Amino acid sequence: MTEKKQFADDRRERPRFGIAAPLTVIVGMREIPGFTRDLNNQGVYFYLDLAESAQISGDFDFLVELPPEITLSTCCMIRGQGRVVRTDKHTASQLTGIAAAILHYSMYREDEAVA
Repeated sequence: MTEKKQFADDRRERPRFGIAAPLTVIVGMREIPGFTRDLNNQGVYFYLDLAESAQISGDFDFLVELPPEITLSTCCMIRGQGRVVRTDKHTASQLTGIAAAILHYSMYREDEAVA
């Protein structure tokens, strides 16, 4: 019953993949470290420190490092732009969960420069 309810409440068109990967949000000249909970090519859910998350609203740039275990090859970087859809404050863990739509992205292998 719980599984059916979970799918009924989930409004995503495509499932996200549970991946805990390093993520960096770029706001102006500032880089804010975090980590992903899940992602697909249209959206990402990630965690930032509660104090840092206040700087994130609207559109933002990000980098995600996908390790070889995920890519089954070399390390890959995803560079893109996202838009905040929802935030969830977790005061007990001092983290903020952020759901974001991915507006566009590019993937780079470890040996390629990320500009």
